[in-house]
Amino acid sequence: MGELLEAGGVRMGTPAGRAVVAAALLGSGMTMLDGTVVNVGLRTIGADLDATLAELQWVSNGYLLSLASLILLGGSLGDRFGRVRVFNVGTVAFTLASVLCGLAPTPEVLIAARVLQGAGAALLMPGSLAMIQGAFVRDDRAAAIGAWSGLGGIAAALGPFLGGTLIEYADWRWIFFINVPIGALSVVVATRSVPETLDPHAPARFDATGALLACLALGGTTYALIEWGRPLVPVAVGVAVLAAVAFVLVERRSDHPMLPLGIFADRTFSSANAMTLLVYAALGAVLFFLVLQLQVVVGYGALRAGISSLPITVCMLLLARRGGRLASRIGPRIPMTLGPLVMAAGVLLLTRVGPGSTYVLDVLPGITVFGLGLPLLVAPLTATVLAAAPDEHAGLASGVNNAVARAGSLLAVAALPLLVGLRGDDYADPAVLDDAYRSAMVVCAALLVLGGLLSWATIRTPGGLGRSGGRSR
Repeated sequence: MGELLEAGGVRMGTPAGRAVVAAALLGSGMTMLDGTVVNVGLRTIGADLDATLAELQWVSNGYLLSLASLILLGGSLGDRFGRVRVFNVGTVAFTLASVLCGLAPTPEVLIAARVLQGAGAALLMPGSLAMIQGAFVRDDRAAAIGAWSGLGGIAAALGPFLGGTLIEYADWRWIFFINVPIGALSVVVATRSVPETLDPHAPARFDATGALLACLALGGTTYALIEWGRPLVPVAVGVAVLAAVAFVLVERRSDHPMLPLGIFADRTFSSANAMTLLVYAALGAVLFFLVLQLQVVVGYGALRAGISSLPITVCMLLLARRGGRLASRIGPRIPMTLGPLVMAAGVLLLTRVGPGSTYVLDVLPGITVFGLGLPLLVAPLTATVLAAAPDEHAGLASGVNNAVARAGSLLAVAALPLLVGLRGDDYADPAVLDDAYRSAMVVCAALLVLGGLLSWATIRTPGGLGRSGGRSR
């Protein structure tokens, strides 16, 4: 257990392999579960804490902001000090911040606690994938990632059901308290059963300047989108632009960059991350708007709104591992093209959800089609990103992809309400929300179609994945 491994030696189907997947799943699944649970609880939280739409956006985006800003640093820390060690630190931090969320008396305190949650997630999320990439032999990595993504997707999909149950029969604060036993179990399994891995060539120093600039760039952009029309918005835009430019310059010149820009020289890596930005922007916005639509416009309670997403859980349970194996056989290009297109079709079907909608005719078809697209996409995308990067940069590659995914969701949740005309307490007005919801769904479908087309045009099979034996450069 204490031996540091530079190359994977664990096989799928063995007790050691199951332990690695279980530890990674418990930690990352907790963050995925938390994201969807919080979406279900937003309306109830807003009513209980008397929060505005902007404050509800910050409850979601405060978490995403710190996660997206710090996740690259989290990946670098894992490569330097050990992926299991940093994973455990992040899990403990996330769990403690969850307790603070559950105790929050005001929207401002909840937002601050969510920012702390995001910082913990920034440490544990890249570690979860890096543990798999570092521990498993190359031939079993795609299957292991498929199992991880499938079960993790189930955790995310169970969020609305679990959140709805807790909100309706207990209290919304329990959607945060439930992370305590999950986090504790994750640390126990990882400590006892997962072999430690790291990058022996990782730099000893860390790019705190880069992390700060990334936070300012994303934070300024998010503030401008959510608080549009306020006097400080021009200042926020200026700060975001200057910070983004400075970030690129600092990373280019640093001898220990948080984000070595050379990693984007690999076309497959860059294309997969661009596609991730589009797809996860749509995914985050769909989940944000759909749950509000079901509760405010259709009249569902929190539990019924949560149960409505059950087909996503079923699809991920049955098909996610097969998605990883399919990519191993035929390469990632076709699954990564079809997945977003199928999801887009599901989103367009969901535009029918409105006043008087029935579940069987209006909700179920769209949710099911959307769920069928996810397992085609998730495992091949993750495996492609990791296979396109050298093994010693597994933590960095995982961090980049997670940062891009969270940034996509962050920007979409911040921008789309403004784009479709939602302001202040408009989310509580069924007539206003209904019109905004349909416009938002069309935008999300367009983003998914763009993601699929981008995959078809640019994705090739990197080394260690599919039929191609060589690493693309």
